[in-house]
Amino acid sequence: MFGTQKDIQTENNPYLGFIYTSFQEKATFISHCNTARLAKHYGDTNLARICGIIASDEKRHEVAYTTVMEKLFEIDPDASVIAFADMMHKKISMPAHWLYDGHDEDLFVHFSLVAQRLGVYTAEDYADILEFLVARWGVEKLIHLTTEGRKAQDYVCGLGLKIRRLADRAQLRSKQKLVIPFSWIFNKPVKL
Repeated sequence: MFGTQKDIQTENNPYLGFIYTSFQEKATFISHCNTARLAKHYGDTNLARICGIIASDEKRHEVAYTTVMEKLFEIDPDASVIAFADMMHKKISMPAHWLYDGHDEDLFVHFSLVAQRLGVYTAEDYADILEFLVARWGVEKLIHLTTEGRKAQDYVCGLGLKIRRLADRAQLRSKQKLVIPFSWIFNKPVKL
């Protein structure tokens, strides 16, 4: 189901790697929690339980990676905030970004539109995660940064609001509902 693994753009840099995994693990925690909630609501208690177990595992990973990054912000705030801004410029791509079923070249786009519509993982969640990490790592309170570090700090601290504005505009434009078949559910058409 996954195509060849792509580069997550961490450039073999541990700062970028820990930022990516902090963000990605929180995102997968949220999506699995929301999937569990929906499964329970629609009566699939087994799927709800499985997704809950996966979500708790993702949460443990999130705590580990954000704690490592928190320490890096304490000992090397300038390099940490510059790496944070760099990773956010590149955008955090979730592993599902590389989904491919052998048929649909835009599978991830279609999958993410369904996830957004159902509330499994949304642009609001992306902004929430960014703002959570900014607060957790004390990015707004960093001092004694270089010029590049201050620019990175300003960028990261203002990015959540920009993402929310873009999400609001995209929501207004998405009146048209397409229907696309998904191969892994026997080509059942799903409303995007």
